[in-house]
Amino acid sequence: MTNDIIWEKFLSIIQKEVSPITFNCIIKQLKLYSYNNSKMIITTSENNELLLEKVKQNYSNLIENIMNEITQDSCEIHYLLKNEINDSTNIIENNNIQTKNFEETLENDLSNYKYNSNFISKYTFDTFVVGESNKLAYGTAKAVAQNPGKLYNPYFIYSNSGLGKTHLMHAIGNYIVTHSDKRVLYITAEQFSNDYISIVNTKNSNSNISYLEAFREKYRNVDVLMIDDIQFLEKKEKSQVEFTNTFNELYYNEKQIIIASDKSIEDYKYLEDRLKTRFRWGLTESISPPELELKKNIIKNKIMVNNFDLYLDDSIIDYIANNCGSDIRNIENSVTRLVAYKSIFNLDEITLGIAKEALNEYTDKPMYKTNSVEKIIDVVAKFYGIDSSMIKGKMKKKNIADARAITMYLSRILTTESLQRIGLLIGGRDHSTVIYSYEKISNELKTNIKLQEEIRLLKNKISE
Repeated sequence: MTNDIIWEKFLSIIQKEVSPITFNCIIKQLKLYSYNNSKMIITTSENNELLLEKVKQNYSNLIENIMNEITQDSCEIHYLLKNEINDSTNIIENNNIQTKNFEETLENDLSNYKYNSNFISKYTFDTFVVGESNKLAYGTAKAVAQNPGKLYNPYFIYSNSGLGKTHLMHAIGNYIVTHSDKRVLYITAEQFSNDYISIVNTKNSNSNISYLEAFREKYRNVDVLMIDDIQFLEKKEKSQVEFTNTFNELYYNEKQIIIASDKSIEDYKYLEDRLKTRFRWGLTESISPPELELKKNIIKNKIMVNNFDLYLDDSIIDYIANNCGSDIRNIENSVTRLVAYKSIFNLDEITLGIAKEALNEYTDKPMYKTNSVEKIIDVVAKFYGIDSSMIKGKMKKKNIADARAITMYLSRILTTESLQRIGLLIGGRDHSTVIYSYEKISNELKTNIKLQEEIRLLKNKISE
């Protein structure tokens, strides 16, 4: 079957599985770029990063099942923006898909390696919306950009997904490239590891040394090295050793190192101590979930920056801010959704009722400002038949520890309180305990059907 036939069959099937608005506003904006050797690349008709992120978060499993059924194959599907595909080399770096092997790439680059930072131009300090939860991270990131290698080195920034960490990383890179002639390389830890493993596994031992030299030239002959998703190096001992050596080379030559992570340094269990020690040499900064006022400003900024033909009154902005979670991408996606809804149905205006209908997939049950950590503690305690003081206390019995972890998880997703504040209200625990509990419950929810139902019931009770 040709790609066109596969895609035509796919559209006819998925149209029956999703709502008309999802099909028209999201699915029809995609296309099948390639399918070869069980690897499939799906891209956007336009460079809509937010739309693609929405697809990966909410529809990837459905798409994979349909494609496997059509092709009678176990497809490995990758989602890319249109501008991330480089036809001349067929290497898509941003998603670590390399249809040419690393050996060929290095051989072409041995004599003259060109640095491609891959920064997203719209992610700048000017387009970053600042609030109480992120103003310190914003300030320190800007200071690093203005004085690379001099002020905070290394600079370690961490947060949950969707809180603006990647925006700040790209803002730093864009600023340095614009205001200096420094060589800046932005890479993910996964790509660093894949590059290194490709060299280790090179069969031609005579050429292996030259490839290793090219690899080290790539990562060490820069003024600024930016490594995203450093958590990928956990349990990858050889890659950790090579990254430690790379870190040392750059650090002692006063080259700026910027590291992004989805958790704090203390929360790493399988990262070598010498690496964690090095990460602490500079400045560690975190981004907390956005407070209500920041969410509102993000919504207004999204409309203004993109010059959308969309007016939202305060009641709609309040609804989005209170019901679309703490993930900034989800909040911004909700605005894009309303723009599409208004256009497709040729509406003169968006009312609160229309907004609720259009954003049904972006919200569960309304979670209003009345949510508080104290309320969640009480609801969880009653649900599991224990006293609320036990959740705040030190008891480690499994049923109480589980209820405590669930309380932290729900407080994390249903309130705008900071990690520190949540920990303080739940028995004076530190932020790393809250992060650990959140991740523990999040992972269990992927496979534990009973827990999924309990969380659903608890959300309903909290929203009453």
